[in-house]
Amino acid sequence: MKKVVLKQENIYQGYLILVNANYPIQTLIDEKQMVCIDPYFPDIVLESEATEMLHRIFQRIHSENQIVPVSGYRSLQEQKDIYNDSIEENGLEFTKKYVALPNCSEHQTGLAIDLGFNQEHIDFIRPSFPYFGICQKFREFAVQYGFIERYQQDKIKITNISDEEWHFRYIGYPHSEIMDEKNFCLEEYIDFLRQWKDTPYVYRDYVISYYPYQGVDIILELEETDTISGNNIDGFILTRKVCDKDAS
Repeated sequence: MKKVVLKQENIYQGYLILVNANYPIQTLIDEKQMVCIDPYFPDIVLESEATEMLHRIFQRIHSENQIVPVSGYRSLQEQKDIYNDSIEENGLEFTKKYVALPNCSEHQTGLAIDLGFNQEHIDFIRPSFPYFGICQKFREFAVQYGFIERYQQDKIKITNISDEEWHFRYIGYPHSEIMDEKNFCLEEYIDFLRQWKDTPYVYRDYVISYYPYQGVDIILELEETDTISGNNIDGFILTRKVCDKDAS
C-alpha cells in the first residue's frame, strides 16, 4: 500500500480528464511523457502508456502499414496555429465543427490520436477512417485496450463536436469498455461516475469510486495496481482491480 495526497491541482491530471469547451486544460503537460508512435512519423507523439496500448492494438489486428498516425500530442501554440489556419482556409463554421479551441483540445493532453487509412492523400483535419475493413477492426479491439472513439454522430448535441471517425482518446481499461457497453460519450461517463461517491460502482472485477474535492486534501491508501485520475471538474476517480468475491 502507498499513501497519496490529492490536492486541488490533481483534479486536472490523469487519464480520465474531460477536456472540452466547458472544461479547458488547466495544467501544463509533461512533454517528457510523450513518445514517438511510429519511426516513420517522428514528429507525432503520444503519452507513453497510450502509445503502448495503441501498439498492442496494431499488433492484435496485424494492421502493418494500413493505418497511419495523422496527429497526436499538440502544444498550445500548435493548436492555436491549426485553429487559425483552418479558419483562414475553411471558414469559421467548418472550424468550429472539427477543430477545438486552443486549450480545449484533447490533443493537448497527449491522450488523443487521429488515425487515417493509409492512402495517397490524407486530409489532416478529416482523415478517412471508414467503418469497414482494417479501420473497423481497430475500433472493435480499441475498447479492450483503453481507447474510445471520442466523437460520434449520435452524441453531437452533447459534445458539440461533429462526428470524427478518425479521433480516438485513451482513457484506460475498464472505463473504455463500460462506456462502449452503455453507449456513453465521455461527458456522459464522467457524470455517471460522479454518482458513485457514497458506494463504489462494481464492473466485473473492478471497483470504481468517486471522491469529490471539497476544498481540503484527500488522503488515500492505494494498492500497487490502483489507478487514480482527476476528472478536470471537481474530483477524482479511483479504479481498483479486485477478486470477484471481493467485488460482490
